[in-house]
Amino acid sequence: MKTALILVDLQNDFMPGGALAVPDADQVIPVANDLMTHYETVVATQDWHPADHGSFAETHPGKELFDQVDLAGLPQILWPTHCVQNTEGAEFVPELNLDGITKVFPKGTDPAIDSYSGFFDNGRRAGTGLHEWLEDQGVEAVDIMGVATDFCVKFTALDARSLGLRTRLIVPGCRGVNIKPGDVEQALQDMQDAGVELLHTIDPAIP
Repeated sequence: MKTALILVDLQNDFMPGGALAVPDADQVIPVANDLMTHYETVVATQDWHPADHGSFAETHPGKELFDQVDLAGLPQILWPTHCVQNTEGAEFVPELNLDGITKVFPKGTDPAIDSYSGFFDNGRRAGTGLHEWLEDQGVEAVDIMGVATDFCVKFTALDARSLGLRTRLIVPGCRGVNIKPGDVEQALQDMQDAGVELLHTIDPAIP
């Protein structure tokens, strides 16, 4: 069974000191660099937002960070402005071995709707092309790691599973936002309930 590694959003703005810092996110970069050497196919997703993206709090006057609004008919958490196209914050972390990445899939490019998953926007109204590309490569299984466990990692894993891919989460290679205490634990449970296998050590992840 051909397995691809999916690296979710290993970008500067999600690292400590970034615009939307995920606690300890920098600790997953060595994990990614090591794992990449064991996979023939490595995909990286990349938040790639226009500057006026509707998920940004600053595009909603009078609203606060992490308020919830309606965006494109969907509930939307308002985030700090992050991963704006062609900015340093949107670039991959310098320590990440870019030579090990087979293909990059941008997401969140439509200002009217957010895109947590590497496969679809949040309404599943448009795809990123990732699923079709994996099919073309003969990939039947994916191992997923990155940030953030409770948002982009979770929805990428859930979509992979719904598309019929054997899906495993490399838990030591993930870090979460945890806006509310327990969010990460709930995300892990949601993924497991959907049929995602949770790998708590690195060694079994090697295909």
